[in-house]
Amino acid sequence: MIMETDRLLLLSPDEVTADALCNYYNVNEKFLEKYEPLKEKEFFTKEYQQNLLKNQVKDWENKVRYRFYITLKEQPGTVIGFCTLGGIIMNAFCSCFLGYSLSEANIRKGYMSEAVSRIVEFAFKELHLHRIEANIMPRNKASIGVVQKCHFVKEGFSKKYLKINGVWEDHIHYVLLNPDME
Repeated sequence: MIMETDRLLLLSPDEVTADALCNYYNVNEKFLEKYEPLKEKEFFTKEYQQNLLKNQVKDWENKVRYRFYITLKEQPGTVIGFCTLGGIIMNAFCSCFLGYSLSEANIRKGYMSEAVSRIVEFAFKELHLHRIEANIMPRNKASIGVVQKCHFVKEGFSKKYLKINGVWEDHIHYVLLNPDME
């Protein structure tokens, strides 16, 4: 599935290559480590990324997790980030968690807000989700800016919520509700 925004293509896992992901992670390893869980050395290999992509395709098929890889329209073979709707639970909950990552060279250009806005539209109109949750470290000002720009509302604070780069980090809890389901 390819979705577009004004400047971006949002690609499903079967539309990107392991080489493109290796390039993304290897170029941004130092930048991303302060925002992500620790990664083993093998994570940065083509074989590991191929297995990840296979599992992500299965997640799509099972409708439990949707990862969209972000590319610029003028550079469709170069991954600059991703957006994930994960932990999807339907029935009475109809909710998921939003996660995202962007290359250091492309932060503060509005790309992630553009991608998240389109992903939210997909989540609400195609998946019929009621609630999208995003949890962000207080020091990650750029990420907080993304959810605020996309009209998420601060709902709470979670102490030592996720283990990031080997340390349990506090997170601010943001939520966006689907107005069509109210």
